[in-house]
Amino acid sequence: MTLSAISQRPFQEHHFRTHDGVDLFYRHWPATVPERRGAVLLFHRGHEHGARMAHLVDELDLPAFDFFAWDARGHGLSPGQRGHSPGFANSVRDVQTFVDHIHREHGLTPQDMHIVAQSVGAVLIATWAHDYAPAVRGLTLASPAFKVKLYVPFARMGLTLMHKLRGLFFVNSYVKARLLTHDTTRIQSFESDPLIARPIAVNVLLDLYRAAERVVADANAIVQPTQLLISGADWVVHRAPQKRFFERLGSAVKEKIELPGFFHDTLGERDRAPVVAAVRAFVLKLFDQAPAPVCLRDADKHGATATEARQLAAPLPLVSPRGAYWAMTRTGLRLGSRISEGLRVGQTTGFDSGSMLDYVYRDTSSGFTPLGRFVDRQYLNAIGWRGIRQRKRHLEELLLDAIQRTHASAAPVHVMDVAAGHGRYLLDAVKRVEVPVASLLLRDYSPLNVSEGRALIREMGLEHVARFEQADAFDRKQVGSVAPRPNVAVVSGLYELFPSNELVSRSLAGISDAVPQSGYLIYTGQPWHPQLEMIARALTSHRQGQAWVMRRRTQAEMDQLVREAGFRKLTQRIDEWGIFTVSLAIREA
Repeated sequence: MTLSAISQRPFQEHHFRTHDGVDLFYRHWPATVPERRGAVLLFHRGHEHGARMAHLVDELDLPAFDFFAWDARGHGLSPGQRGHSPGFANSVRDVQTFVDHIHREHGLTPQDMHIVAQSVGAVLIATWAHDYAPAVRGLTLASPAFKVKLYVPFARMGLTLMHKLRGLFFVNSYVKARLLTHDTTRIQSFESDPLIARPIAVNVLLDLYRAAERVVADANAIVQPTQLLISGADWVVHRAPQKRFFERLGSAVKEKIELPGFFHDTLGERDRAPVVAAVRAFVLKLFDQAPAPVCLRDADKHGATATEARQLAAPLPLVSPRGAYWAMTRTGLRLGSRISEGLRVGQTTGFDSGSMLDYVYRDTSSGFTPLGRFVDRQYLNAIGWRGIRQRKRHLEELLLDAIQRTHASAAPVHVMDVAAGHGRYLLDAVKRVEVPVASLLLRDYSPLNVSEGRALIREMGLEHVARFEQADAFDRKQVGSVAPRPNVAVVSGLYELFPSNELVSRSLAGISDAVPQSGYLIYTGQPWHPQLEMIARALTSHRQGQAWVMRRRTQAEMDQLVREAGFRKLTQRIDEWGIFTVSLAIREA
């Protein structure tokens, strides 16, 4: 079936370039009336492509809205092995790149966009909403594939093992067209469509499971208005995770529609007209009167992450199984610190200290005896420390970006880090930058970090440009009165250690006082962590050996605090596990 037979509205074909240089295909249907109100972005299910959702352009009957539909990498007319992506996180970043492209090339802000996504596409969008906190108008998620039905016992465990042993391979979909929809025209077009690909790369399938579990468990972090469509006779995915996702959603405006008898292709079902009408009504409601954003200023006192932190801070009875388990874990770590250098540094200075971070950045195992070096390597390979090293790379990337942007404006580049630890990531980045940096001010509250940082400046030969001072990043006056005024400010890994939003807002206010209009702020976040309980129960902090209890800040919460301080986020990075984010923002009037 040709596209013109599916949608009568004229369309254009385009490409956009991803962060890793791949040109992905998309279609654009411009609004058919003079005054455009916004846009609807369509994201297809796995194995398919954007043209499979083109029927919605006419059926939604929104002439004042542009429509966009991509072909995800490895699908349809986009390049790549069929069903393959380097990773699910890469595909999520593709979504952000696509939205940025539409903003830049078609003049639509995220607030002008409503997202409609099906199946795997809906998981992509839910993960993007969780990890990047985009300020879109709303989301419609149709039968999100939070848990695919794998009918072979222990299939996921087997796929994981085979992936480790064999590397990349592909799994063919078992789903027949007649199990997707009752619409005979859709069935026939599915079976005859040469662009539909049965394979899916095993890494994508396994990443899909992991991302879906994380997003369902932490759906409170998603605050965009959300409409969820659940097919009642779905042969492809489980419905229970979809219902848990809806219950946990942090959105103030949310709507769930359950559809008895519907197969998996919710928006392509035979009797879809009432469902499409419900989607249309939801879109128009959001554009007729935009809902107020969910206020997260008091999330440190009320809400899921505050409750979680209080529970982690509560001591366990030693006579309980969990209390005994964590007591033995702490004992094991103390014993391990006698032979592992990393564990020794953590036990001595705190596992959240600047000294610990510097050791993790160096990533060189050290210890007493070969066993000690083996233990140290396992410690350095923990998922949290791998995420920290990726955060360092992202920090350096966005720092170079901010320095180049500042240099391009013909202004001398003055950089300040308000809590630098030893400052290794900042000094490493400045050593590599090709444009001149006029001054580099590193600050920290710890005398040990200041001493070690000054030694590192001398070691790197940067005394002519860099200096290290002791200062309090939460003292607004100290931060805001620095000279020269920095046009690139950095705060990395600090706010994650302090649960109070009042403290963070005070620090950000000082940075806002210091940074002139059109200057830049690079800030980090930790919206999720898979080892929160282990960290809280077994590791000590730099604060007199107290337990290291972290309160996660969702990306939406962190971005809101930054926005209230007068900065607008420009771009963001996040690691493949969804643990640490790094964002670049610009100071506005």
